[in-house]
Amino acid sequence: MNATPTAGTPGTEQAEGRTGGCLCGRIRFTTQGPAVFAHTCACGHCQKLGGTPLMWWVGFETVTWTGESEPTWYETFAGEAKRGFCPNCGSRVAAIDSDIPEIGINVTALDDTSGSDLVPIHASFSDNAVHWLPPVPETEHSTAG
Repeated sequence: MNATPTAGTPGTEQAEGRTGGCLCGRIRFTTQGPAVFAHTCACGHCQKLGGTPLMWWVGFETVTWTGESEPTWYETFAGEAKRGFCPNCGSRVAAIDSDIPEIGINVTALDDTSGSDLVPIHASFSDNAVHWLPPVPETEHSTAG
């Protein structure tokens, strides 16, 4: 996730009970609370983990795992951050960062990604972004990433 959101972030809306999961369906979840600090991340770990130029994250106060299994966690930064994925299909679904109270959800793991509160407001590690993608127009700045 890489940055703590601030209260009253423009574009956040209450969205109770969003659902999502992995590609094979073994991992399912429901979120509680508003989506906070939607952002992209182009750090080297997100690029390698996602197999993409960037990953798209959002935080939620609570995530309840409702499927037949929970994510397997890979510690990307020792003692600081771990990323959750499905060991069956490989889908990246979540992130836990020690300095952020919310759990990060990979937005593409949500069943519905159309909410205006999911539009990225920040680009973490933008210095590492590929040159051929246009930058995210940041509406909130952070000291992290």
